[in-house]
Amino acid sequence: MVDVSELQTIEHDVLVIGAGGAGLRAAIESSGRGKNTGLVCKSLLGKAHTVMAEGGMAAALGFTDERDNWKVHFRDTMRGGKFLNQWRMAELHAKEAPERVRELEDWGAVFDRTKTGLIHQRNFGGHRYPRLAHTGDRTGLELIRTLQDAGVHRGINVHMECTVLDLLKDGDRVIGALGYWRETGRFVLFKAKSVVLASGGVGKAWRVTSNSWEYTGDGLAMAYLAGAELMDCEFTQFHPTGMVWPPSVRGTLVTEGVRGDGGILKNKEGKRFMFGYIPERFAPETADSEEEANRWLKGDKSARRPPELLTRDVVARAITREVKEGRGSEHGGVYLDIASRLPAEDIKRKLPSMYHQFKELAEVDITKEPMEVGPTLHYHMGGIKVDHDTQMTTVPGLFAAGECAAGLHGANRLGGNSLSDLIVFGKRAGEYASEYADNNDAGKVNDEQVQACIRRATGFLNRESGENPFVLQENLQAIMNEHVGIVRTGEELTQGLEKLAEWSKQIDTAKAHSTAQYNAGWHTALDLRNLHISSEAITRGALMREESRGAHTRVDFEGEREEWGKYNIFVWRGNDGEMKIEKRERPEPDKLLKEIGYSNIEDLESGKVGANAE
Repeated sequence: MVDVSELQTIEHDVLVIGAGGAGLRAAIESSGRGKNTGLVCKSLLGKAHTVMAEGGMAAALGFTDERDNWKVHFRDTMRGGKFLNQWRMAELHAKEAPERVRELEDWGAVFDRTKTGLIHQRNFGGHRYPRLAHTGDRTGLELIRTLQDAGVHRGINVHMECTVLDLLKDGDRVIGALGYWRETGRFVLFKAKSVVLASGGVGKAWRVTSNSWEYTGDGLAMAYLAGAELMDCEFTQFHPTGMVWPPSVRGTLVTEGVRGDGGILKNKEGKRFMFGYIPERFAPETADSEEEANRWLKGDKSARRPPELLTRDVVARAITREVKEGRGSEHGGVYLDIASRLPAEDIKRKLPSMYHQFKELAEVDITKEPMEVGPTLHYHMGGIKVDHDTQMTTVPGLFAAGECAAGLHGANRLGGNSLSDLIVFGKRAGEYASEYADNNDAGKVNDEQVQACIRRATGFLNRESGENPFVLQENLQAIMNEHVGIVRTGEELTQGLEKLAEWSKQIDTAKAHSTAQYNAGWHTALDLRNLHISSEAITRGALMREESRGAHTRVDFEGEREEWGKYNIFVWRGNDGEMKIEKRERPEPDKLLKEIGYSNIEDLESGKVGANAE
């Protein structure tokens, strides 16, 4: 039995788990408030998935189009999320995003500029006006660079290549975590007065994903096991445009900025097919002819937006249908054409990462020929339930922000809202985690919790034989691809749950060969539990929600059902250790917010609605 007193022990006031945009911003806020802050990252600092967010961060600065304001951004976010968003979170996000972007600029972020020197904002799907502040198509990289620089100069303690295994509790509250160094396999005990989870999503549960290897649902699973509630887990976003060829890069993200800068989608017949997939709700604001769409791209403010800039769920389903009905590209996607829309010099200037990505990985020159693209699992709208203002979970002392937290995006996330989500709610998580640390002591570590966690972890190394963890992860991905994909049915989901239950029995038989040092098999084996919990929560939520809304599409329950718009679905761990699930009616929103959210754009712009909103 391990003597807990002999473990390497590191103490902080606030411990942040995850070093993407949300984690870094939380750590900066906490450290800036005088708290001893620790930042744990599963990989190297700077490797966070945030760097893959290419298009920009959404904020109603009004620099490129002066008509933009927080109320329009709020309305767009609610409409994009099919009104399943948490109203207060959408309000806070829309109001505070401009200040957070200007703060980044003060900290040294380099944004593209308008001719008058203001931050340039580009068009993106679902946004009424050009709203995304960007650095070419490398905005996430610039965000991380800026936050890292700001964080390092604030004295944050960074613990790299450290995987957190479990949260530790003293009674009802979280008071730290147990992790291990990936290089040596040695365990490390973190003590903290409050903990912020900023660990990202669960993309590696699917085979075709834009997500990196770190995305195994760690935050969701650890919060669930600590007693926190999960919410809206059924909403998994398939980004419409990931690379489909060659196989080695299948799923790699193709930024929405390509379409924002004028790229169009065509099937193998050369037809621009999105005009045939315009939902009734978006018809008043969407061009129904190439002529009008082209006028809009040239700056005609009286024209309607191109259909390629509809919300991601709409575009992803349209591409899927084109492929299924035999109109797909050579390798099972569709064609995204920017070459015929912009001069080569403009493409290289506006989309440098995309130019090099296709040139180097697919031997395609996007200034001369179209890209082949198709849906790829990209983002999880669901996650850990948090308080709208403080970001604290249902467990005292535990906070969450970024992709692992639920609430802002509802049933579907608008492109660009993820980066502003990170900095708005990362800041709030750091602020209130610091406040919590001010009012609570460090608590007492339970040695039995720590020892049980270590026994589970070392079990994979100590058994004589067992299942290959890499094969087990591939088997999970096959189940999720087949049964919990972009289009779902009750029968498939039920079968998926049955297969997940059988698959989960193999986790405890997995064998990681060799020692704990440099052992990729052991790392993968330790990820399996988190992948299972997250996958089961997603599948159960998808089975319970008997409608199609946003990124959740049920072929056997087509269209949005009014009664389901009243409910969020919650998942938690019961006293018997089993996963529990129920739907709960949503509270009525503030009257003014409801008026703004459901208003038509003419009334909002004229001041008939929302004129008195701050």
